[in-house]
Parts: sequence; C-alpha cells; structure tokens
Amino acid sequence: MSAPPGREVQAMFGEIATRYDFLNRLLSFGIDRSWRKRTIRALNLKPGARVLDLCCGTGDLAYAFAASGVEVIGADFTRPMLVVAKERKQAAVYPLSWVQTDAQALPFPDRNFDAVSIAFGIRNVELPQRALAECFRVLAPHGQLAILEFFPIPNPLWRACFRFYFLRILPFVAKVVRAGRTGAYRYLPESVDAFAPPEEFAGWLQEAGFSQVENHALSGGVARLWLARKEKVDAAE
Repeated sequence: MSAPPGREVQAMFGEIATRYDFLNRLLSFGIDRSWRKRTIRALNLKPGARVLDLCCGTGDLAYAFAASGVEVIGADFTRPMLVVAKERKQAAVYPLSWVQTDAQALPFPDRNFDAVSIAFGIRNVELPQRALAECFRVLAPHGQLAILEFFPIPNPLWRACFRFYFLRILPFVAKVVRAGRTGAYRYLPESVDAFAPPEEFAGWLQEAGFSQVENHALSGGVARLWLARKEKVDAAE
C-alpha cells in the first residue's frame, strides 16, 4: 500500500496537528524523545551545521537540533503542523526557519545542507524513493541522512503487541481526544504493515545514491534509525 495522495495526507494530519505531540507520546510509549536524542547524537554535527528537518510535523526534532547548536530549517507538507511548530514555547529561544513543501520536490538548491532528517514521515510520502533522491540532491558532499521510522516488526511477539496497541488502544484514545475523524490513526497501523521491509528500504537508499547505510533497531524493532552518507560527488567537485 502506498501513501495516500497529497490532499488526503494534508487533511488527515492537518486535523490532528494540535494534538500531534500528545498522540506521539502515546504512539511511542513515551520513548520517542529518546529516539530523537539518539538521532542527534548519531549525526554528531558541529555547531553551525545546516540541517533540513523534513516532514518536521510540529517541530520536535527540529527544536532538538536547534538546541544542539545547529542551523535548522523545518519543512512539512501540512501547514497546520507548521503553525503549531511556530507557536511552541521553544520558538522564543531557538528561532528556526519553516517552509511548507512537498518532500518529493524540495525548493532548495543542490548541496545545500550538511544533514537531512526525517522522523516518522517518509512512510507518509506518496513516492518515498523520489523523496530520498531529493534528500541526496540537497545534501552537501559527505552530508548525512538520518531517518526514524516504524517498519513491519519481524519478531512475532513484538509484532502482536504492536498491532494490538495500534488496532485496539490507539484508535480509542484518538477518538476520546477527538483526533480520529479523518482516519489518521486507522491509516497508521495499515501503513506500517504495508511499508517496505528494512531490506527493501536499504535498497531504496542505495538507489538514491547513499552509501555507508546503517540500520539500528530501536526498542525491540518498534522503530528503526537509518543513517546514510552522501559520498558520491560530482566530477566538478
């Protein structure tokens, strides 16, 4: 199953924008913050590095990057998400740039960023391979890509627990907090089950041009952290 067309994605995630952070805590059992911290540590960027946080949602990872001393642009396809991001209390401390854009056609020049990050967003892109190619294009030579995402879980026990939570508990909570009318939290477990397995996703990264591809299972494989590097450079460089 591919991601829904762009307008459906915008409608689903636009509706839940004001409750997105709260529901993310529930979705990840409260450990998504530690996953984001690990992502920042893994990239080990120097102060002043330029980072594009793509599919940034309400800015969790973007603000965490800013706190580490790097320059960040947060980009998302859904305007209500960016509105919430701009209004967060961290905005007064860490001024960031925000851009509404499609991950499949980024409005940035080639070789413009030292790192690109995507936290739980690549699965919602209609054509993920095209988005990965765009990430490669906008990265500077030797730039890094970091992707946090949910993938089908190979361990049967973990998979059963995950599916019970997603199919039984999360939709109920979403309904209680009035975050489920567009079906975002019914779409979520279906999209995880139908997304590319890790072996296929690794192939997508390599096809986009990335090398040194690493795949780290987090919390028993509930989520995965992918790290890749742009080693290939143009002859002119």
